[in-house]
Amino acid sequence: MSVRTPSDRAVAARHGWSRALAVVLAGLLAMGVVAVLGLWAAGAADLPDGALWRVTAATLVTAVGGAVEMTGDAGGLAETEAELTAVPLSVTLVGALVIAAGFLRPLRHRAVAGGRELAGWAGRIAALWLLAVLGLGLAARQTFEVSLGEGTIADIGDLLGVAPRVGFAADVPLSLLFGLLWLAGVLLLALIVARGAPLPGRLLRFQESVRPAAYAMVALLLAQVVLGLVAGVFVAATRDHPAETFAVILLGLPNLVWLALTLGLGATWDGRVEGPFGLPMPPVLDEVLRGPEVAALNVGTLAEHDGRVWWLVVADVVLVVGAAFVMAARSPARTRVWQHAVRLAVALALTALMICLIGRVSASYGLSVLGIGDLGGALDGELFLRPRLWSALGLALLWGGAAGLVGGLLAARVRRRGQAR
Repeated sequence: MSVRTPSDRAVAARHGWSRALAVVLAGLLAMGVVAVLGLWAAGAADLPDGALWRVTAATLVTAVGGAVEMTGDAGGLAETEAELTAVPLSVTLVGALVIAAGFLRPLRHRAVAGGRELAGWAGRIAALWLLAVLGLGLAARQTFEVSLGEGTIADIGDLLGVAPRVGFAADVPLSLLFGLLWLAGVLLLALIVARGAPLPGRLLRFQESVRPAAYAMVALLLAQVVLGLVAGVFVAATRDHPAETFAVILLGLPNLVWLALTLGLGATWDGRVEGPFGLPMPPVLDEVLRGPEVAALNVGTLAEHDGRVWWLVVADVVLVVGAAFVMAARSPARTRVWQHAVRLAVALALTALMICLIGRVSASYGLSVLGIGDLGGALDGELFLRPRLWSALGLALLWGGAAGLVGGLLAARVRRRGQAR
């Protein structure tokens, strides 16, 4: 029979179920507030049958990596097809920051933590998180009736009594799987990045090489979001349609600014916009991609419509070199310059990979009656945006290597301690 010491009881109190519940609820509440405000700004409050809350549930599911499938039904004489793949990264980012902060809070001011202790604490959060995702997945389902508008297809629909419907429903098992993977990634990244987060003894040898680079990349991504937020608020205050601008800020700001980061590095994305769909601000994105053919989206094609786009390159130079300096300044003084270059190259390539994987957008909708498609063009549309992955990763490696050299040289004159901070 084992006897629990006061220190054991203190550890259990710090990592108990009530605290884990508080972490999960805080994350969900923060994500829910951002999602509801963003959807409200986008006009979702006008959806019929009180669908705002079910759309909010679907937004939270997709924000944590879950799968929401589009559904369509128009009876036996008509067919509908619908698809939507997009991650509302503003909601994702807020949830990740809140959950990471809650996860790290009881671990503060400690140099080392046992693997069993960390696993138990993370396991409690994960168990409650799965229950939350399950509830969201079950709530994320709704069907809407689609108006046929005016024209020939509308006349045919009225004659045959066609009432097309489109909706969505979460894939619950897949959402549980990806929701758990998302949570694991957030908790792992929090441990790697946070200066005061303790690591198991076996992993301490990796903190000098991994932690400064991971911290620099997180700082780079957050700096992009802050700059985008300032620009978005300025646009909302000085131009028409402020509600639409705030909808973009609250739902998809990181989608835009992290896309801009890769474009500034020289990456190219392929995309197309057709029909009623459109890309959010800035309008130059829609101008480049709208058309019957697949278009290449990069700094060059954007500059043909707006020469100010070249400032993306300048911004990337400043931000990436700044991230390299931060990484080098937080690394041990004995670290060599070439090591800074290698570490930042790998870190920036992994960051670009993450952006390319989660920044993809795909949306389509089509309706046909008796084999006749949308004659007016109002009910058919397609939007997609996907990266040229390998070139983006190669450019990120080159940029990271060069910036790592510059940052290492700049930090050489800065007083540094002999341990990673």
